[in-house]
Amino acid sequence: MKKETIEKLYYLFWIFVFGSVVGWFIEGIYTYLKKGVIINHSAVVIGPFNMAYGLAACVLTTFLIKHKKSNSLKIFAIGFIGGTLLEYIMSIGIELTLGFTAWDYSKKPLNINGRVCLLYSIFWGILAIFWIKSIYPYVIKIIKKIDYNVGKKIAVGLAIFLLFDMAFTYSAVERAKRNEKGIPPENRYEEILDKTFNKKYLKNMFNNNWLK
Repeated sequence: MKKETIEKLYYLFWIFVFGSVVGWFIEGIYTYLKKGVIINHSAVVIGPFNMAYGLAACVLTTFLIKHKKSNSLKIFAIGFIGGTLLEYIMSIGIELTLGFTAWDYSKKPLNINGRVCLLYSIFWGILAIFWIKSIYPYVIKIIKKIDYNVGKKIAVGLAIFLLFDMAFTYSAVERAKRNEKGIPPENRYEEILDKTFNKKYLKNMFNNNWLK
């Protein structure tokens, strides 16, 4: 793999981490202000990582980096389309891997299969403008201040951890489904899951269409 490609992946990874963590805070604050409850909007059971926002940050960066000096209308259109496609694909991906959807827009006007809707597509367009014009320049400056060799080692370690976290989350979801059916734990590991990352914990994360 070329050095230039590795560097691009390095910066995209840290943008992904930034987006995931900031997205977790944004969703948490929004939910608290709207509903008065605290919900863990992380996509994984360990750590504050809302990966939908992390992926969105990477996609918006990839699509918009060559258009950052373009007019706001063009950037809005790219964000509107790109964000909508990403959200639709993520919704299908979550349903295929975990067996449920983490959001449902079926009650909102002008939605497509409850996976995307006009309101949030507009949000993606607005976010694209703020991201590439105001947020991205500061984020990339912060990343560049990190020693590259040190940052690369941390990135590799964190990437391995996140892969483990995703596999662990999948395991917890599958165990919670079996527990819901009355199937007792088969080993100590499943006993620990039943006491920690159980249905109650997971429902607080995937609060829309989690197990009834």
